[in-house]
Amino acid sequence: MKLGYTTGYWSSGPPAGVTEAIAEADRLGFDSVWAAEAYGSDCLTPLAWWGASTSRVRLGTNIMQMSARTPTAAAMAALTLDHLSGGRFILGLGASGPQVVEGWYGQPYPRPLARTREYIEIIRAVLARSGPVQYDGEFYQLPHGGGTGLGKPLKSTVHPLRPDIPIFLAAEGPKNVALAAEIADGWLPLFFSPKADGFYRAALAEGLARPGARRSLDEFEIAATVPIVVDDDVERAADRIRPFVALYVGGMGAKSANFHRDVIARLGYERECDIITEAYLEGNKQAAIAAVPTALVEDIALIGPTAKIKDELQQWRETVITTLLVSGGPRQLRQFAELVD
Repeated sequence: MKLGYTTGYWSSGPPAGVTEAIAEADRLGFDSVWAAEAYGSDCLTPLAWWGASTSRVRLGTNIMQMSARTPTAAAMAALTLDHLSGGRFILGLGASGPQVVEGWYGQPYPRPLARTREYIEIIRAVLARSGPVQYDGEFYQLPHGGGTGLGKPLKSTVHPLRPDIPIFLAAEGPKNVALAAEIADGWLPLFFSPKADGFYRAALAEGLARPGARRSLDEFEIAATVPIVVDDDVERAADRIRPFVALYVGGMGAKSANFHRDVIARLGYERECDIITEAYLEGNKQAAIAAVPTALVEDIALIGPTAKIKDELQQWRETVITTLLVSGGPRQLRQFAELVD
């Protein structure tokens, strides 16, 4: 099992100590470093800035929001960063949710799976550079059919360093996970749990069995964000994770459409999700945080004393996960490297 370091997205400003942590991840032999975006910082600029000081780790977006860029703009960014990094870039994409897509980017959200399929097909056409890109889809048309009528098919002026840059897809529901297995090179799960391994294996198998699927399971990468907190006091360790869970269950998505909540509910916490959501929407964040059970945290994270984490790691090794994406400072990263070694 490999390790990756995720910087996340910024809150009120750049995260403290991230430059030193990335340098340590590179030195420790971590496989990858990832940057994210929501509706503040973007994921490409920090990745390029911080990644310039690394020499070995792969550099990935987890995630680049598709509604923020046209497919050709995403392809341009990918081929540019791949050149600058010497072939170390991973394009991690995600649809996000309707609140962000429609509220922040001003783009329509319906039918995200069909939109994702078209988006990735156009990116691959740009990177292949086999000719001018033309596409007549339901959501994307190149050239555009309206406007002046003067648009013409174009081919990237830049020759990609790698015409087949790996594309990972963030997905939470079974249909989207199957789509990732079919059209992408990897999957970026959030809130993965060994308890759900069979559920996700079935979804992956469905996608991998479709005609034209790019990979077999052995070739397919799965990089899961997994919080790790080493602390002799399990409850104190869980307290570090509860706000993160409460935010995503209660505050990241509409009450009627929150895919993060659905993941947690499928683990057997439907009632707890209702309590967290109601408290969060009422503005009582502390009650929402307090309603996150320790058992739930233990399902989706590795917390507690070193011996406990090492023992539980064996369950994670037996899942489909190929990479654990962790966060923390240089000391924590050294600690995690020793745990996983």
